[in-house]
Amino acid sequence: MAALTAADIQDLVATTLRDLGPLRFQQIAQSLQYYEVFSRWFKKDKVVFDSGYGISRTLMTSFDSTSAKHVGLLDTDQVNIGDYLTTMNVPWRHAQTSWALIYQTDILMNRGKSLILNVIKPKRAAALLGLVEELEDRAWGDAPGTTDTVLPYSIQYWLVENATTGFNGGLPGSHTTLAGVDLTAHPTFKNYTALYTSVTKSDLVKTMRTAHRKIRFKSPVTIEDYRGGIGDRFRIYVNETTMSGLEDLGEAQNENLGRDIASMDGTITFRRNPIIWVPKLDARTDNPVYMVDHSTFYPVCLKGDYLRESEAKEAPNQHNCYQVFLDLSYNYLCVDRRRNAVLTVTV
Repeated sequence: MAALTAADIQDLVATTLRDLGPLRFQQIAQSLQYYEVFSRWFKKDKVVFDSGYGISRTLMTSFDSTSAKHVGLLDTDQVNIGDYLTTMNVPWRHAQTSWALIYQTDILMNRGKSLILNVIKPKRAAALLGLVEELEDRAWGDAPGTTDTVLPYSIQYWLVENATTGFNGGLPGSHTTLAGVDLTAHPTFKNYTALYTSVTKSDLVKTMRTAHRKIRFKSPVTIEDYRGGIGDRFRIYVNETTMSGLEDLGEAQNENLGRDIASMDGTITFRRNPIIWVPKLDARTDNPVYMVDHSTFYPVCLKGDYLRESEAKEAPNQHNCYQVFLDLSYNYLCVDRRRNAVLTVTV
């Protein structure tokens, strides 16, 4: 096996042997136009942190429907003891990325008058982009299988489609419980579902209006419940097909477009809530419309292991090669599925 030389290190050749202009580089490596998950959900001021060997939350899934009544002054009292709570359990999931450098080529040779840009920066950026891509892919991907202990509980795990209108979003795939919750015993832990046929005001928009009314639960009793940290609490996620149709609707009802032939681009809202194009949904033929209340659906990260970057350490059996790892322990949590909806086309 031939020894590794400086000429074999593509990054070194690209950044020290040719004139690349100023001390910077243009990132054109990403595959998607926009990454909602990392760009918004995983902002440090919006992430919920927790500890322990897993994530647990207590749900109140029923109330006392028999004790409250109108009575006479001397009627006999009758007190009922009920069971109103259940516990959901979500395991941690772990993601990582890494990058490496060679002492002679990336440090000794890439310096002084030969330095055009610091080769470590693109290595680090490339590794982080890989993690961003992985998070986006898994967040919108299929629900993990019943025996899967690696993949996170994606949005398809929590918000399940159904052809019947109403709170019918049950179990994903072959799961028999959801985060340990038996939906037969606790039927209020289901998301809203509905079908639509076309992106028109009389079809999709009308369906969205109904869904929005149905999922806006407001407790009449003051309770310190669980709250996510993401601003713009309510967000709607769609693919390109649906977004394009909604933009056409928006322009059709605007009488003051002026000379801008695409004035609605980037400004589509529904009842003042942003509608976001998610490139990862473009492959979906059922054109899903996810109506997500981010005070109930959000990532929970293990405190102390949120994008934790290790120090550079020698690689085993390669003392001139140094490795750096970036770790993340997290999972997605939905504490109130009834305040979320998924609408899909009739297929």
